[in-house]
Amino acid sequence: MRVFSNPVGAGSLWFDNLATAQGIPVAYDPQARAFIPTPPFCANRDVIGCNWIAPAEGEFCRSCSMTGLAPDTSIANAIPNWAKTEAAKRWALDNLGRWHWFRPEDPGARPVFHLLAEGATPVPMGHAGGVVTISVAEVDPVLVTTRREALEEPYRTMIGHMRHEVAHMLWWRLSLREDFLEAFEAMFGDVMIDYPGALQHHYANGPPENWKEHYLTSYASSHPHEDWAETAAHLLHLTDIADSFVATGLSSPQIPDAGWDPYSEPDAERLIHIAATLTVGVNHVNRAMGLSDIYPFVLSDHARQKLAFVHGWLRRGALGL
Repeated sequence: MRVFSNPVGAGSLWFDNLATAQGIPVAYDPQARAFIPTPPFCANRDVIGCNWIAPAEGEFCRSCSMTGLAPDTSIANAIPNWAKTEAAKRWALDNLGRWHWFRPEDPGARPVFHLLAEGATPVPMGHAGGVVTISVAEVDPVLVTTRREALEEPYRTMIGHMRHEVAHMLWWRLSLREDFLEAFEAMFGDVMIDYPGALQHHYANGPPENWKEHYLTSYASSHPHEDWAETAAHLLHLTDIADSFVATGLSSPQIPDAGWDPYSEPDAERLIHIAATLTVGVNHVNRAMGLSDIYPFVLSDHARQKLAFVHGWLRRGALGL
């Protein structure tokens, strides 16, 4: 994610800012990829702190307008959890917008988000027919830690959920192309394998012993659909880690030049190598504060091939190039 210029004074703005350091209200224009000081602002600005502009006064921004179902606000913590969930959604959508997904120039369908609060029953997250269902309770740190440990996951965040579930939707979009399906199955396997049965087998028996040689995560080994979604999410993780590293002015011998844009990098292998190398250093910095690694994964040769495959399709897929 980039660091943005202040349109009304000195200093910089971060992606989630609602105002400048001087207190002047600003909003993010996702089309211009810049902050502006003039309304109309999103109708959800005062409700959940959305900081994007709207097409007209009283209307929702591009991101909030994709929310077809908002959480039941009578459930405890629904509104603050919803606010954090929408913030993660805006981040993930803006990342994908760097490759033209879901922007005005993208001729394809947009995702519809069902953002649900959890009462006594957990919300099953997933994608079906363009609808992405997300539990807003997944921003609660206690719940996240509990589920991460129960599922033996090294990483679990709302941005991760957004990237994973939207990746399913992107597969659905790309599957309308015959050339994609043929190439996908050559790389990931037979998509017609019984999906519910595969997940049931995974949860009952765990991943195969050699899963680390072929997959980024144990869950990716459950079915080609999940392998795609996990791989696409990790491509977005790695690309945005590299982009954020460059944007904050950090330097490394791995960075080609000061103006390098990871989202514009055409060479997937180069991008993946640079990003993976940067994660080693950033992980080490986190350990200095006694924190977990931000990217606790090892990329096998096969996983890198899959990441390169996803990179090729996500960079060109939105415009059908």
